[in-house]
Amino acid sequence: MEVLISLLKRNRPEAQNQDTLLSIRIDRNDPSVKDLSSAPSLGKRVVAELVGTYMFVFVGAGSAVGGFIAFGNSDPAVALLIAALGNGVGLGVSISATMGVSGGALNPAVAIGLLIGRKIPAKDVVPYILAELVGAILAGFSLVAVVPKSYGDGVYWGAPPHSLVQGQSVLAAIALEAIMTFFLVFVVYGTIVDERAPKLGGLAVGLIVATDVFIGGPLTGAAMNPARAMGPMITAAIVTNLNAFNLWYVYWIGPIIGGAIAALVYAYGLFSKHP
Repeated sequence: MEVLISLLKRNRPEAQNQDTLLSIRIDRNDPSVKDLSSAPSLGKRVVAELVGTYMFVFVGAGSAVGGFIAFGNSDPAVALLIAALGNGVGLGVSISATMGVSGGALNPAVAIGLLIGRKIPAKDVVPYILAELVGAILAGFSLVAVVPKSYGDGVYWGAPPHSLVQGQSVLAAIALEAIMTFFLVFVVYGTIVDERAPKLGGLAVGLIVATDVFIGGPLTGAAMNPARAMGPMITAAIVTNLNAFNLWYVYWIGPIIGGAIAALVYAYGLFSKHP
């Protein structure tokens, strides 16, 4: 009986011990297959997604709170720089820390994109997404536990904007989140999934997220991640008594569409073995 296992697996030392996202077909009746212990269980992968998303959202949302504590509303440019670095570095480190166990998706849009590219099994997607949402919510309430409420309230605990900037339509906001998430998932495929590329861990993904925040931060908050948006939104709704869910659908529809398109372009275009 054959089982398709999609996971992040370490190559042997003779292959320079590089990390590669592989799809491995294993025949359990094959006598040469003796040990599957290197394949983490679904439970371990789900825990890795929860912890990794917790790390990312705590640092990413926390950078918005920290920027407000340090500068208030006096210097928006510096606050944007802090948010870009906090989210980019936080995500890059979190991916690198978890990719050896779960692949380091840490984002429902990335998980769906990997599913479309047939890089993770369909049965893993819902557990991954639930773990990511739980991790993000726990991160939001952890910030509440350690940061004075007056500072967290000032930036809605790192949640994306609950209203659009003047002149921006809902469709434009969804399109912006889709475009930025396209870049994100495309980089995931190009630097983590594709075994032909140099392995950079989460570095390149963190850099594209930081770059996207410079572009979209002042407009939509540049979430590119439903979990990154929903965790602080739920925190703000409960702690600040804010109607933070006015635009919740923007941060689901846009990233999922953008991630899906990136997966289709890379997995069935650039990644295709056909010339």
